[in-house]
Amino acid sequence: MDDHGTAIAPGSGTLQTMSTPPLAAPAASAGAVPVAPGLAVVVLALLLSIQPVTTDLYLPALPALTRALGAPVAAGQLTLSALLLAFGCSQLVWGPLADRFGRRPVLLAGLCIYAVASVGSALAPSMALLIAWRTAQGAAMGAVVMCARAIVRDLYTPLVGARAMSKALTGLGLVACLCAPLGGLLTEWLGWRAALLALTAYALGTLALVALRMPETLALRNPRALQPATLLRTWGLVLRHPTFWAYSLLTTAAYGGLFTFLAASSFVFIEVLGLTRTQYGWVLLSTALAYFTGTFVCRALLARHGLRRTVALAGALSISGGTLMALVAWMGWHQPWALLLPFYLFMLGHGIHQPCGQTGAVGPFPQAAGVASALNGFMMMLAAFAIGGWVGTHLNGTIWPLVHGVWFWSVALALIAWTLVQKFGDPHEHG
Repeated sequence: MDDHGTAIAPGSGTLQTMSTPPLAAPAASAGAVPVAPGLAVVVLALLLSIQPVTTDLYLPALPALTRALGAPVAAGQLTLSALLLAFGCSQLVWGPLADRFGRRPVLLAGLCIYAVASVGSALAPSMALLIAWRTAQGAAMGAVVMCARAIVRDLYTPLVGARAMSKALTGLGLVACLCAPLGGLLTEWLGWRAALLALTAYALGTLALVALRMPETLALRNPRALQPATLLRTWGLVLRHPTFWAYSLLTTAAYGGLFTFLAASSFVFIEVLGLTRTQYGWVLLSTALAYFTGTFVCRALLARHGLRRTVALAGALSISGGTLMALVAWMGWHQPWALLLPFYLFMLGHGIHQPCGQTGAVGPFPQAAGVASALNGFMMMLAAFAIGGWVGTHLNGTIWPLVHGVWFWSVALALIAWTLVQKFGDPHEHG
């Protein structure tokens, strides 16, 4: 789909209008039908938004639930880092399943499991059970987000897909804007369990839309996708491709900076800088608005400069934000606004890097988009798990773990954007 309402025929590299029938597909793909542009963007936005819903909505409740369950800070952090590790690892299983059976059945299974795990999390009587349910929730979330990324490759070429992804991530930005203040309000009014229970309502609503309206998008299922030899060959094909590594490292570094902020900010802003849970919700809202703006900037830059130049410009935003945050902290300006203003620059860059990076990573693999998406997601979440463990052991009642972590990832992100993506970012040159 582009701005004029055209879409890519599944499995092809050519444009066709939605008013014409899809290109002929093999018999195995008889269930694949074109998707209306508006429906595709709405569904993709909801599927991708399940990740910030799962993390951002409960972050204002994290200090409260840690105290209520009598657990140490490191255990509270594990409710986030274990979820994300399960999220990343599960995609290695969901990806081949989606390539074998299609996106729709994997999506429906993932959303059902997610809804059940959400209820279990809200009712958990101990930190150990909460961590277990959140782990199951993360595994189910892996099916949802992985399928969303693969659907983009089913329907669009890489450049058009980056524009479509930026539209979907604009929707994600809107959802993220609502999550943080809603989580803060629910925690203040009804307690931390209500914030976790809200995830169930989101999952059920998304499940109903997918079940009733979203058709299968995979044009050609791979009957050998689950065979060990085929899996090894496919993983090898993806992992040997320099374009995959360039964009996957880009998305990993971008998410590393964001996750450092998410993992540390509730403790820093509430317990160190003295904000209330509701005020902290508005802090997250403001960062989501910066991200939301970045997705609009992304589309404008893509139209003018193309994929690689857009990523390079976003790298300048990223390193400027991280470095300015470190500078104001080193100068002793330890106030919420002083940390937030430069971080908005980082989030503007994040709104550009993620749609470009996620579509770029799967772009060279139209017949293995599930596996490529899974490996890309696994890399991001493996980094997030490591960051969560680091944050949990380094939170020391100061702002420095947050500041130093964001600065580190902003530098890494800019270097990747300016070197690897510029050299290997065109899949047609490095096939």
